[in-house]
Amino acid sequence: MATTAIEARGAALDTRHRRVILASSLGTVFEWYDFYLYGSLAVLIGKQFFSGLNDASQLVFALLAFAAGFAVRPFGALVFGRLGDLVGRKYTFLITIVIMGLSTFLVGVLPGYGAIGVAAPAILIALRLLQGLALGGEYGGAATYVAEHAPNGKRGLYTSFIQITATFGLFLSLLVILGCKLLLGEAFDSWGWRVPFLLSAVLLAVSVYIRLQLAESPVFQQMKAEGKHSTAPLTESFLRWPNLKRVILALLGATAGQAVVWYCGQFYAMYFLGTTLKIDATTTQLLIAGALLIGTPFFVVFGWLSDRIGRKPVVLAGCLLAALTYFPIFKGLTHFGNPAIEAASASAPVRVLADPADCSLQIDLVGKKTFTRSCDVAKSFLAKRGVPYENVEVAPGTVARVAVGSQEFSSFDGRALDKAAFAARSAAFGEQVGAALGAAGYPAKADPAQSNYPMLLVLLAILVIYVTMVYGPIAAWLVEMFPTRIRYTSMSLPYHIGNGWFGGFLPSVSFGIVAATGNFYAGLWYPVVIALMTCVIGLAFLPETRHVDLQD
Repeated sequence: MATTAIEARGAALDTRHRRVILASSLGTVFEWYDFYLYGSLAVLIGKQFFSGLNDASQLVFALLAFAAGFAVRPFGALVFGRLGDLVGRKYTFLITIVIMGLSTFLVGVLPGYGAIGVAAPAILIALRLLQGLALGGEYGGAATYVAEHAPNGKRGLYTSFIQITATFGLFLSLLVILGCKLLLGEAFDSWGWRVPFLLSAVLLAVSVYIRLQLAESPVFQQMKAEGKHSTAPLTESFLRWPNLKRVILALLGATAGQAVVWYCGQFYAMYFLGTTLKIDATTTQLLIAGALLIGTPFFVVFGWLSDRIGRKPVVLAGCLLAALTYFPIFKGLTHFGNPAIEAASASAPVRVLADPADCSLQIDLVGKKTFTRSCDVAKSFLAKRGVPYENVEVAPGTVARVAVGSQEFSSFDGRALDKAAFAARSAAFGEQVGAALGAAGYPAKADPAQSNYPMLLVLLAILVIYVTMVYGPIAAWLVEMFPTRIRYTSMSLPYHIGNGWFGGFLPSVSFGIVAATGNFYAGLWYPVVIALMTCVIGLAFLPETRHVDLQD
């Protein structure tokens, strides 16, 4: 019988085990760094690779390309989860890190739209898909590997170090980006943005070396030695109702809410500051980095707490707190980040008076569509200026108007105009409305003298602490829900559907809602509803698992 490795799980981890867990965590940090470089540079990448699109579509399509990597994560979970349950955790790690590192490096050398046309965004999306596939196989293996090494009663604490890696990866990407901006100055926007991607080659070499030092999970080794490993993990995981039921409940009652809280608290908050409140990019990244630095230790705190009181109460409490406080927190971000918008909206509210049939959803996926109806002209201008507005329905066939306080400005129907004439009319319309917005106090960008950065940091840190509540214990909770023979496969799929789909599409969905309604905060309904759904389903149907023995 293999006794030493398994018996060690009941005691404190020795130096060798701690080194193994550290190595696993560091490798995962580098994978998240690679993945989140794109997210951190989404606005700039939109200009480089989607310059053929109209201005209103660039950011949305860049976010959709970012989300494409999340969309395929569940498929990566199936492919690499099956491999991990068949041949082991260690070798699956090596495959995923190589795919992630190479695809990230290639983004750094990929020519832009101006050089190779539509091939540029097509190749970019293909590389994002490869990143998503690799990440889909990474997390389940890392969480399973660490949990199967951890002693009973400490799995929440030890797997919380894996949870830190996602935030550390984002933090590292922000630091590298900021460093490159400071060193390269204006050149960063033209070519310097490629440097953080190219640095992934160094991180790839380090990560491969780290992964080669890992030993296989002792639980998996014993199971395979005894001939108890699964020969058909996909079938056992998803075609047998008892386990499939657990997968579905884990998705809806745990990972969906965890995902929207994670992405809202970090990525959506970052986009909200930069795109909606018009705070400059460097300040936004410094604020997010500061909030991450403050909040990161709480991953370990809540992982440890889940060993004491349970995974379920900690994760569901985080979802509930987020759902109840998102609206006041984001209104606080506006108040302290760009109070001029808040004041102008109260004193001179902007309205778009238009026939709904005249308004389009302004997302152009191929760069060939033009939005020239009067409603589209009006909303496109306001969206680019970052101005909140109210939609007012008028009689069919009426030309859209923009009302700034008591002043009204007629838009125009540009469908019959050539490109030059349309540009001239748009400039004239924008000059009129822009002057009225300026007179009413709507700023073109946030005034640093009016921004309260300490309060912004406090609010952002609260959002990150919510992230740590839901994310710190989630790995241990998922690992403990499924048997060893199909654990890698079974836990990976709900995690990556939750995070890849519910979470990964949050920026695009929420900004789409904002663009359609004109309300800065309407996009928050998406994470609020999902988080509340998770609270209800998790409370009613999911078990507490902290006392589960992984050997069983």
